[in-house]
Amino acid sequence: MYFSKLFFSTEKSGMVEENHTMKNKFILTGFMDHPELKTLLFVVFFAIYLITMVGNLGLVILISKECRLHTPMYIFLGNLALLDSCCACAITPKMLKNFLSEDRMVSFCECMAHFYFLCTVETADCFLLASMAYDRYVAICSPLQYHIMMSKKLCIQMTIGAYIAGNLHSMINVGLLFRLAFCGSNQINHFYCDILPLYRLSCVDPYVNELILFISSGSIQIFTIGSVLISYLYILFTIFKMKSEEGRIKAFSTCASHFLSVSLFYGSLFFIYFRTDLLEERDQDVLAAILFTIVVPLLNPFIYSLRNKEVISVLRKILKIKSQKSLKQMTASVA
Repeated sequence: MYFSKLFFSTEKSGMVEENHTMKNKFILTGFMDHPELKTLLFVVFFAIYLITMVGNLGLVILISKECRLHTPMYIFLGNLALLDSCCACAITPKMLKNFLSEDRMVSFCECMAHFYFLCTVETADCFLLASMAYDRYVAICSPLQYHIMMSKKLCIQMTIGAYIAGNLHSMINVGLLFRLAFCGSNQINHFYCDILPLYRLSCVDPYVNELILFISSGSIQIFTIGSVLISYLYILFTIFKMKSEEGRIKAFSTCASHFLSVSLFYGSLFFIYFRTDLLEERDQDVLAAILFTIVVPLLNPFIYSLRNKEVISVLRKILKIKSQKSLKQMTASVA
């Protein structure tokens, strides 16, 4: 993912001089350029946070409670919603606290934990999106062999593999961050501890970190994006070959929501990381980070549930049962 090599001066590439004060705390300065907007931003992001948590956790509970939804497609969707909830929990509470507090300090260990958690979630997201693309490919291109090619056992293995890959990717890159030294500015122009701002603050050459990150992240991106694109190419060919217009519309509708989520997620990642001036700080990076850490987790439950007739049917069934129970309780209390 990372294509640029940063050349540091002799002072930065050598040992940290004694007169440098080592930094063990950082200041998150994202969104703080306009203090008059802090209250408005707090209200907006707090509302987004509540909707995100209710939407994603509601989808997780709905899928776990309804036996009809215990299929590979919905197992992947439930785990994606769970990861989106974790992403919101990792990012938003600290941001909301910074809007209300003058103390925006974050310790080095807290910063490492912050990035570890977020990196795990985003990496697992990549593998889950690729798994969901493969699931749709099998369902549309080989429907008669679906239960053989996409068994529940394989689905669980792919889900566990996504979590394992996320943790391994995070452990490698967070472990390498401990070899860096931060002795200059301690201000991170971001709303969370991302790895690129930390590289920019380092007074030790992070070339080894960049190389390992390039290899690991590049491998993950090539594999997952390639899986998604190949799956959807086969899906499109199959849809165009269908004789029934109703069948084409149904098949395309099934995949459109997933492809929209994938496009938003990877599009924002590409904007931040796939460029030649990687370590050059840009204001648009914060906006792109908002897209894949806050906006995508907000939209995912609506993208998948509102376009999914089965999820809506199950939700209506649950709401109907609850309303009937409430009505019976009211009738019994009156009697």
